[in-house]
Order: sequence, then C-alpha cells, then structure tokens
Amino acid sequence: METVTETTTESETGTPVHRGTVRLFDKTRPLLLECGQPLAPVEVAYETYGRLNAEKSNAVLLLHALTGNARAATFGAAAPEPSGWWNGVIGRGRALDPGRYFLISANLLGSCYGTTGPASIDPDSGRMYGTAFPPVTTRDMARVQQALLEHLGIARLRAVIGGSLGGMLAWQMAVDVPELMQQVVPIAGSVAASAWVIALNEVARQAIFLDSDWDGAQAADRARIAPEGLKLARMIAMISYRSEVSFEQRFGRQRLFRERDRRFDRQNRFQVENYLHYQGEKLLRRFDPFTYLTLTRAMDWHDVSRGYGSMEAALQRIHARVDVIGIDTDRLFPAAEMRQTVKRLQQLGRSALYHEIQSPHGHDAFLIEFDQLNALLTSILEVEDESVEIRRHIGGG
Repeated sequence: METVTETTTESETGTPVHRGTVRLFDKTRPLLLECGQPLAPVEVAYETYGRLNAEKSNAVLLLHALTGNARAATFGAAAPEPSGWWNGVIGRGRALDPGRYFLISANLLGSCYGTTGPASIDPDSGRMYGTAFPPVTTRDMARVQQALLEHLGIARLRAVIGGSLGGMLAWQMAVDVPELMQQVVPIAGSVAASAWVIALNEVARQAIFLDSDWDGAQAADRARIAPEGLKLARMIAMISYRSEVSFEQRFGRQRLFRERDRRFDRQNRFQVENYLHYQGEKLLRRFDPFTYLTLTRAMDWHDVSRGYGSMEAALQRIHARVDVIGIDTDRLFPAAEMRQTVKRLQQLGRSALYHEIQSPHGHDAFLIEFDQLNALLTSILEVEDESVEIRRHIGGG
C-alpha cells in the first residue's frame, strides 16, 4: 500500500482533518473483482475527522450516495470546496461529533472523485477507461473499504453508516464482514435492488445512450461526452429522489413569468420544470457519464444474498446491532421495504430496530432533515455506547 497524497490540518474548533489518497492494490496485488477481472492500480481518496482513541474503538465509517464523494464534512471559513454532504450531522455537539468519534469517509470504487473508476486513466492504454472499465459491485466496494481500514490500522468499527447507495453498501459489509462492526445503520438503502430501482436506473442510462454525442466505440478518447444525456438522466433521477408532496408544496403550478400573455409561451416553464433542468445542469459540472453508468449498474446488481444461497442465510451472518432508518415518503426505497427487512432480521433472532424520518422531501430527506437525523443517530449510537461502558465497568470485553 502506497500513500499518493496526504495532508493533515486542524480546524478552528480543534478538529483534526486528514485528507489522503492511497494506492491499496497494484499490479503485484490486484483487486480481483466479483466479475472475475483483476483491477490495478486501485487508488482511494478518503478523509478523516477527529482522532482514533488509544483502544481504536471509536472509528465510524460513513458511506456516501450515488453522486457523493469523500468530503462528508467541511470545517471553518477557509474549508475547501466542495462543502461536506453531511455537514448537518457532523460537528461538535452533533450526532457525529469528531470529538467523540473518529470519522472516516472514502470515495467509493467506481466513482470519479479521486478513487479509481471509469474516469481514471487505464495504465495499459494511457487513456481514460470509459466503457472499458470493468463491472464493479457493492461487494467489490466493500472489499476496498475494508482494505482502507487495514491501511488505517482499524480492525473493528464502532459503526458503519450509509445512505442510499451507501446504505446498500452498509448492508453488504454487515453481511460479508460481520465481525468488522459493532453497529450498522443503513439509511434509505435496501438489502437488494428492487425492480422499481432497476427500472428507474435503466431509463436514466438510456438517456445517456441516446445522447447525440454518445459513441461507445470511441468513448474512452473523449474527455466529456453525453452532456445532454447525463442531464436528462439526472432529471429523471431527481423525480424519484423527491416526492409528489414535496413538488406540490414547493412548486405547485407556478411559472417563471406570471404575465397572462405568456401563459402559452413555451419559454415560460413551470417552476418544477426549471428545477429539474437546474439539477441536471448542476450535475454536468461535477460528474461523469461513465461513472453514472458504472454506479447505477452496481446498484442494480446489489443483492446481499448472492453467494449465500438465500436472503435468510445472508442476514443470519450479521452480528452487528442493526438500526435501519427509513423515510415515510421515500419512493425509491419505500419505508415498508425497510420495515420488512427489520422484521426478517428480528425473526432470525438478530438485534434490529426500525426508525423513521417524517418528511415531505422523499428519498433525499436524509440529506435535508438534519434535526431529525441528529436526534435519531444520537439515540441510536448512545445505546451501543452505554452498553460498552457497562461491559467495561463490570469487566467485560
């Protein structure tokens, strides 16, 4: 393992912030993917906040969503861009307090924010991988996360917490490496992709394939392709990330211009149309179409029972305490689906509880409802913290 880049700073509040990129696999020790192909080198961009305690017992792994990155939090006025995707729950006095926990956030395998993925340079061709990047799964992602933890000298995690695709990966890690964590908190993410998730992802991918600039044969030679297709893919996805209640409350039938003589003007969009176009254009400035294809396919292939014979056999492997957080208006990963998984775990004799965010914002509520999320995560983590202190007090492990 080779450190590629590394910086450590201290925030205005005294929080140590470490940013690094490490090469975890190389030609002498490639990552053998679940599809059977070797991948090397594999570099991972990651950030940590806080300090690992002497017992190495306070490490919490955070797993990001589809278009997320390693920057889970930013600290101070001089913090670099982009801002942290979970600033609302990370910080002094919040649920994920870096004064209490050693927080680790790494860009997922196959992404485009510093970790090896289709936007990386293929060492064999000297060109961007593009469509030549091999298929990756949440199991492959889990192996890379585990390799990073080994690099950091962490054998056991206090908790693994992830949302959406990160929630799927949290389930995968809980099943594949059950001794790795005390607690797992999947948020709005399932044990297997449903037909609904697969259908939405496929429609979004087709938007990219049908783009006038898409050329699969020569895609790896082009730095930027399928801009309109990626924009449309994001617009489609945003409808599934929010809810009809959210759209109605925020936009209703409002238009860009209120003048009566413009009511049939095609340039006078509805505000909800304008919002979708804005979100699509915003993603174009920061994401890559090959990455979108790679990660949505990883979501589709996600099924923790693969290789274990049945879902029950897979769930029985989980040793960690499970706290699932659902969202009452989530249309992508419905709350009923989350509750059903918890019920199955309880029937198997596993320690599992269901918690719910009440919000009009749909799937994206875990990136919006920070007051509720802080309260839930605080209560969830404190239960395990208290049990650890009791065991220590009576001389247990």
